[in-house]
Amino acid sequence: MTQLLRINSSSRQDGSHSAAVADVFEAEFRRKHPGCEVITRNVADGSIPFIAQETIDGFYAPQDALTEELRSATALSDELIGEIQGSDTLLLAVPIYNCSIPAALKAWIDQIMRIGHTFSMDETGFRGLVKARRAVIVCAYGSEGYLTEEPFAAANFLEPYLKFLFTFLGVQTIEFVHVQGTATAGPEVFADRLEAAKGEARQAA
Repeated sequence: MTQLLRINSSSRQDGSHSAAVADVFEAEFRRKHPGCEVITRNVADGSIPFIAQETIDGFYAPQDALTEELRSATALSDELIGEIQGSDTLLLAVPIYNCSIPAALKAWIDQIMRIGHTFSMDETGFRGLVKARRAVIVCAYGSEGYLTEEPFAAANFLEPYLKFLFTFLGVQTIEFVHVQGTATAGPEVFADRLEAAKGEARQAA
């Protein structure tokens, strides 16, 4: 069965522009893949904590040394990794916060970036182990000029980071859908941009 893993990372539980564009992708994906399973994680709701000392200890402990406490500390990581490994496509809705990703999304990333599970390392270097073949990332920017060769491109640490991250993990195809000026563009201009981004999302699906 085809599985889509969707990650919403906006702190806006209502009125999120990145989520609105991701909704269009999801709807078209469901239409193209009847009977598919969609798993949704709203990471900004506080359900994913930052990793703690016990989590890190559990990540690096040999299997035969895992205590009940360490198993408990890594249980959420196991669950999240199971979701990503069982998915064919990843869909992320990501607003830019202070030039980078939301802290809530970083908390999710820190739980799924795990040696021996989503990447490996040996004398030849690193190898990605994630089975999902594709990631579609919807990026929302409050201002304008963040894209390549635009005036504020140097301040965009969101897309380069996520592109490197998912490439490192072994995802073969990474696509971005952008909507800029969510806080600065006039209503009519932004409405046109939002519709254009929804069209891109629909096409990507």
